[in-house]
Amino acid sequence: MARIKNIELPGEKHVFVGLTAIYGIGNNLGRTICENAGVNPETKVKDLTDDEITRLRKEVDNHVVEGDLRRNVQMSIKNKMEIGCYQGVRHKKGLPVRGQRTSRNAHTRKGRGKVVANKKKVGK
Repeated sequence: MARIKNIELPGEKHVFVGLTAIYGIGNNLGRTICENAGVNPETKVKDLTDDEITRLRKEVDNHVVEGDLRRNVQMSIKNKMEIGCYQGVRHKKGLPVRGQRTSRNAHTRKGRGKVVANKKKVGK
């Protein structure tokens, strides 16, 4: 098994798809990394040689991925919350940030509806 940036790449997949297991690498960047490292993107991860894995590691090191990228994203969110911009306010309230409607389909951010108890009817 190939191990890059402390991530175990899935052995049965093509190299460019396997690289997408690393946070911050998608299909296009995976293909670009393979091309720059001189590795055939259609090769299975389990069939890679040690030399190819080393070249892939060096190429991945040229990009911001995994822990550094996660840290950058979190710092950006914290910065927006501190300066009080619109997106920061939406992050604080736990609402969708990018202009989506909230009246119908914001359950991913807002969570399921909260149950409100009925008032008892004063009656005869």
